[in-house]
Amino acid sequence: MAASVREKQAAALKRMLNFNTSPLKNTAAEPVWKVLIYDRFGQDIISPLLAVKELRDMGITLHLLLHSDRDPIPDVPAIYFVMPTEENIDRICQDLRNQLYESYYLNFISAISRSKLEDIAGAALSANAVTQVTKVFDQYLNFITLEDDMFILCNQNKELISYHAINKPDIMDTEMEAIMDTIVDSLFCFFVTLGAVPIIRCPRGNAAEMVAVKLDKKLRENLRDARNSLFTGDNMGAGQFSFQRPLFVLADRNLDLATPLHHTWTYQALIHDVLDFHLNRVSMDESVGSEASPSGARPKKKNKKSYDLTAADKFWQKHKGSPFPEVAESVQEELDTYRAQEDEVKRLKSIMGLEGEDEGAISSISMSDNTAKLTSAVSSLPELLEKKRLIDLHTNVATAVLDHIKSRKLDVYFEYEEKLMSKSTLDKSLLDIISDPDAGTPEDKMRLFLIFYITALQPPSESDLDQYKKALLETGCDLSSLNYIKQWKAFTKIAATPSNYGNSGVKPMGLFSRVMNSGSQFVMEGVKHLVLKQHNLPVTRILDNLMEMKSNPETDDYRYFDPKMLRGSESSTPRNKNPFQEAVVFVVGGGNYIEYQNLVDYTKAKPGKRVLYGCSELFNAGQFIKQLSSLGQK
Repeated sequence: MAASVREKQAAALKRMLNFNTSPLKNTAAEPVWKVLIYDRFGQDIISPLLAVKELRDMGITLHLLLHSDRDPIPDVPAIYFVMPTEENIDRICQDLRNQLYESYYLNFISAISRSKLEDIAGAALSANAVTQVTKVFDQYLNFITLEDDMFILCNQNKELISYHAINKPDIMDTEMEAIMDTIVDSLFCFFVTLGAVPIIRCPRGNAAEMVAVKLDKKLRENLRDARNSLFTGDNMGAGQFSFQRPLFVLADRNLDLATPLHHTWTYQALIHDVLDFHLNRVSMDESVGSEASPSGARPKKKNKKSYDLTAADKFWQKHKGSPFPEVAESVQEELDTYRAQEDEVKRLKSIMGLEGEDEGAISSISMSDNTAKLTSAVSSLPELLEKKRLIDLHTNVATAVLDHIKSRKLDVYFEYEEKLMSKSTLDKSLLDIISDPDAGTPEDKMRLFLIFYITALQPPSESDLDQYKKALLETGCDLSSLNYIKQWKAFTKIAATPSNYGNSGVKPMGLFSRVMNSGSQFVMEGVKHLVLKQHNLPVTRILDNLMEMKSNPETDDYRYFDPKMLRGSESSTPRNKNPFQEAVVFVVGGGNYIEYQNLVDYTKAKPGKRVLYGCSELFNAGQFIKQLSSLGQK
């Protein structure tokens, strides 16, 4: 399989940190010591891909923000990784004037304009530093890769291209143009890094179509300039993609507003929903001991603890898409096996009277059978300690998630919403859940009600609606988001038909007795053990139609762009009739881990197919409801 976009972006960053030459694999030479200067955008791109240790291995002794106070380090080269904005260019010019570093390698995340380049040249001339500006590069890395098969456009200033920004009623044409240009610039960088010119499909009459038209034009212009095209020669490593080009499906968030509000049941999506999780790092309050502070004393300050959930964490890679009860059980199993190994080391040490000895002393004892066992135990100690760190991490994170599930009855919400979305029979009335003071926060209730409203074939009658509104207001809900959904539904005129969300349903499983027994850390009593049945969400279904070349009224009208065709032949009749092997789905207006996981599951069932998921911003239901509320405020 071709290298993943994550590997390609990481390789591009490593090349940049090696002064834009490919790092040699097996040289024992010391790396050149250097300083890395980045802005917030650069920091967000690097942090999910390269750990501090990897930066150090590449000779980065210091990494500093461009706009922080920095002292001169005159005999060290500096590598800059910043967006080509006015403020950043001014600051680089100031650094040149102050002669902060020995030499300057300027790398721009996105292409820099000619006029800004001239500004830098002018500053270098006046500071007498022309020879020190060693190289200037456009890196085309203006996107953030979170997984091998998932990327987002930005984390900084994401409100500028948010669902709210694109859908606000008083938006001006110039603002809309600027938003589209920002999105297209990032998507262009993405395809340059991927090294492929896609075939683009999109629906008509919305923001996704505007992005498609602009991206097609930008790719076409770049391909036409044969001397400087980014898609020829060295940039295209051989065999990166199969001979077939990837399909690029642009979807609009408005095609499915229910999924982003949906309560979820898989590990990664739950963490994003209930904890503070962004750019692959989860931050939580450490649980402080429950002893009361003496009266009159200040309450103890909670420590924030953050954990990185990375590709190197095997448990995470295996279980991030699993239903939560399975995760709880697996953490418990890992804990048990670890304890057995730990006891084995202690037991062997005590047999030989070596409790307090250091490893060095242990390894010098003559090799009887017992010692051989012990040495192997000691040599596996670092591995055991790393294992212990990961088990502790997942124990803490999973416990925090479980607390939310129990205190807010999230399993009840998840099951009820699945039934609403699949049009199954409901076992209790919506009003009962909304009125239950123990079930969930006002936001949980609002999410449930909006899903009911979005998926209902007939909107509820005025009298029913008033009754729901009254119940929602009594529990403290803000109804602004409902105002917006009403307008949206009147405007789109499409009620989500039963087929829209697949007839999934969830089936309660017999409780797993192991996790439920009191010996387990995860006492899951009172939490339903729900197992997901596989079903395709709207975005996955659209991708499936287009990737497999199926005829379907939903996608038959999608526009078709091929930037490699000389004349922009606008037709929706695809030239190629073969199904695609590789595709990228991108949601304009924001995406979420539920949709991502649904695509991952879809791809697992299709051997040889590869699908990447991207979105303009990644939000959880709470953040999405805020955007809907501000759109719906009268």
